[in-house]
Amino acid sequence: MRRALNIHPDSRCPAVAHIDAEATRSAPGALALRYVVTGRIGDLLLPPMAAPIRADGLWRHTCFEAFVRVGAGYFEFNFAPSTQWAVYRFDGYRTAMAPLLIASAPHIAVHASETILELNVALASGALPADAPWRLGLSAVIEDAGGAKSYWALAHPPGAPDFHHADCFALELLTA
Repeated sequence: MRRALNIHPDSRCPAVAHIDAEATRSAPGALALRYVVTGRIGDLLLPPMAAPIRADGLWRHTCFEAFVRVGAGYFEFNFAPSTQWAVYRFDGYRTAMAPLLIASAPHIAVHASETILELNVALASGALPADAPWRLGLSAVIEDAGGAKSYWALAHPPGAPDFHHADCFALELLTA
């Protein structure tokens, strides 16, 4: 299902016209994601391509995120255009954060042109619980060439940007 991400009301990013995101439960416990940024891609600060390894702090620069709520806890996935990634588990709202070990690294494919930046992610079966519905929050941090950041999500709570907030989990994906 393709959805538009909305810029946080306190953010500005003249280089980006819009961001669309898609999420699909491609198999039991598997997730496929697609983010498409349309605008002046050359005016964005994109991390250089790197080995597709786990890395912390990706959200400090241009990064695409998926938050998946299952029961009381949730998972946070970070994907950078460099192909680096991270995944964490939380027991509740910003509590008991811990790196989550997954059997296989996500496959991340990035395509960029002057007007489009597309990031596709495939998380293999077993990355997430297969037998429960998921509530998703899809989001992005976009850094422009001047270093300013904008915050994009399906929905934003009042106040400062907070992708962990329950209001951001705006998409439900039923079992595959």
